[in-house]
Amino acid sequence: MTSSVCVAGVGMIPFVKPGANAPYPAMGAEATGLALADAGISYDMIQQAYVGYVYGDSTCGQRALYQVGMSGIPIINVNNNCSTGSTALFMARQAIESGALDCVLALGFEQMKPGALGAVFTDRPSAFDEFDAAANQLVDAPGVPLALRYFGGAGLSHMKKYGTPLSSFAKVRAKASRHARNNPLALFRKEVTADDVMNDQVIWPGVMTRLMACPPTCGAAAAVLVSGRFASKHGLNKQVRIAAQAMTTDTASTFNASDMMKVVGFDMTQSAASKVYEAAGVGPEDIDVVELHDCFAQNELITYEALGLCPEGGAERFIDDGDNTYGGRFVTNPSGGLLSKGHPLGATGLAQCYELTRQLRGTADATQVDGARRGLQHNLGLGGACVVTLYERA
Repeated sequence: MTSSVCVAGVGMIPFVKPGANAPYPAMGAEATGLALADAGISYDMIQQAYVGYVYGDSTCGQRALYQVGMSGIPIINVNNNCSTGSTALFMARQAIESGALDCVLALGFEQMKPGALGAVFTDRPSAFDEFDAAANQLVDAPGVPLALRYFGGAGLSHMKKYGTPLSSFAKVRAKASRHARNNPLALFRKEVTADDVMNDQVIWPGVMTRLMACPPTCGAAAAVLVSGRFASKHGLNKQVRIAAQAMTTDTASTFNASDMMKVVGFDMTQSAASKVYEAAGVGPEDIDVVELHDCFAQNELITYEALGLCPEGGAERFIDDGDNTYGGRFVTNPSGGLLSKGHPLGATGLAQCYELTRQLRGTADATQVDGARRGLQHNLGLGGACVVTLYERA
């Protein structure tokens, strides 16, 4: 017997540059406190917690939550690269929907270092060995850091396949800055133009400028999920529910298709989105607002097509027609996205949940999308995992 899953409370702290942050236990505890207050419950009502982070030792989840309370509940630590936060959300949702539990916390935080991402454990095989091999085979860019090579290579693949100009990625980044201007929790709130992006520091000639990449960021976000019956019993907010959710990992096409768009998760995204639309009985045309994984401007553009927001090869026109912003067909990343809001890996998926929950409640203030009833969340982690979640307003 399945239970409906309601997002009773959400919390998020401002994202900041590495070095400007509080230590991860304080960030995690603060975001948790905000989510509990938003839900109107105390910590002793939480039956289980899933805590996501990428850069940290074992049981950091306990270290953070013990500052909130030591109630003896199961605390499960989660690490799924950049999709860590939404993986914690996925596990919490399963626990509620299955009927096993009625009140669960999903928490994500990250305390990052400045600079490009790199391996921590260098004395053993990397989880990215096959991805590195594919990138080295498909992309001739010696000296370009691997994350940039992955997503820049995917953008280059789109450019070659569909004739997409570099300026399309610049327009995506400029749109992110316009949205973030209205988000007090975003790291970068300065508005930039597409010309600013094009004229910024070149990090891969003809493929990427610095502003097209998201910054390393520290922060935390949390969500309290409850069953419908639990919400009714305790008088909790049932305005927003998770209507459908899917998680996918890589298939053979990731490496067999000889396409960097596939290497960075196009097929994972397309599959997860299809599962969600089918389960909810809706199509992309029914979505009002989207928070998607724009770790690079290139990935946002590619993801428009993978989610079915526009046809494959149609992203350039989609952007030029303004269908990715206010007044268009889908408002994408009203928060400013990873590009402007920031990307603390373990917190990102739950920050997306925070934004979409507020959008559907109608409490998103200056970022509000008028009349939003359905929100789609896309969170991607290379290595790999993709989680797509559909939220509906009751």
